[in-house]
Amino acid sequence: MFGKMKEFLQKELQALEEQKLYKHERIIESPQAAKIIVRGKEVLNFCANNYLGLSSHPELVKAAHEALDRRGFGLSSVRFICGTQDIHKELERKMSEFLGTEDTILFSSCFDANGAVFEPLFQEEDAIITDALNHASIIDGIRLAKAKRWIYKHSDMRDVEEEDPATGKMAKGLERCLKEANEAGCRFKVIATDSVFSMDGDIAKLDKICDLAEKYDALVMIDESHSSGFMGKTGRGVHELYGIMDRIDIITTTFGKALGGASGGCISGRKEIIDWMRNKARPYLFSNTVAPAVVGATIKCLEILTASTELRDKLEENTKKFRKAMTEAGFDILPGIHPITPIMFGKYPNCSQLAVDFANRMLEEGVYVVAFSFPVVPRGKDRIRVQISAAHESEHIDFAIEKFIKVGKELGVI
Repeated sequence: MFGKMKEFLQKELQALEEQKLYKHERIIESPQAAKIIVRGKEVLNFCANNYLGLSSHPELVKAAHEALDRRGFGLSSVRFICGTQDIHKELERKMSEFLGTEDTILFSSCFDANGAVFEPLFQEEDAIITDALNHASIIDGIRLAKAKRWIYKHSDMRDVEEEDPATGKMAKGLERCLKEANEAGCRFKVIATDSVFSMDGDIAKLDKICDLAEKYDALVMIDESHSSGFMGKTGRGVHELYGIMDRIDIITTTFGKALGGASGGCISGRKEIIDWMRNKARPYLFSNTVAPAVVGATIKCLEILTASTELRDKLEENTKKFRKAMTEAGFDILPGIHPITPIMFGKYPNCSQLAVDFANRMLEEGVYVVAFSFPVVPRGKDRIRVQISAAHESEHIDFAIEKFIKVGKELGVI
């Protein structure tokens, strides 16, 4: 049987290559940092989720070693059998304090957390209402639940149904979806959204979402993966930025980005919801516990972030500098305040090839960035997603801007 599948896959993979959509992996030969080694050459890294520069921070590495020495390499068990150590409970307490929630439950990744959160809570008589641009993990988690589903046009809060110019399909605003869910007699309703959308770097309108949730008696679930650690006055996330920390029912987030960059994630929120997850969430019940080294390093990460806002302040300063200079240089950049800075190529002919060529030239010039094309982003929305880090020094930002301008002129982008 595999002979037929092999032939099919070979043709499909060849098509991806011809369309410049095949995802080739570049090999890093050093720790994750502002400067990395690729193909034996030192380059500046501008595409990591290493927002606070903690991925290889000496204090986190030391904490991981200490946890490895004190609590071992792994638990060989799920949490409810013999996979819970004191440090797991300590991290859950510290995450609850950091996020301002009642309780927290750990997962091996935020993908697992999002895969776990919907199915135990929402049944056929319930409604899940989701932003059209939510992360794949939220989409997959919703698919596992039996609840009714509504999709609202990205960040559209209105009571409308109209044609979406981007897709040519009819699209609804959030309030229209909530009204329809009420009219359908749904028992529980939940609005699910990313706090920061990973491809565009735009921020969800959480204040307006909470207003509508209260108006229509709905829960609010947010994924803070691209904001935990650095958004808001003290880095708690977008829910702190908006001053609505007590209005969110469920938060999912990752330890694999700003909070150390290794692996692991969590669901945090109302105590009863977290208790239910400990008893019903399948990725928690049937998957090994988070490794002690990751737990120990993440605890240290939270200690660093609660002691000072120095890293998030530096990240904010770096982001403003890069965005301002690139906009003034004439690049097509999606506006915003987030360190995700998408440089768009959709208005140019052969935009997919152009984005790939641009990224390859940047690597030759000593700056590591990656092109994103369909299906990661919609067709015609090809981009290079630059990500700024607190690990970047001012001269790193200047160097990257200089090379972007050089390659931009060379390829006719500016």
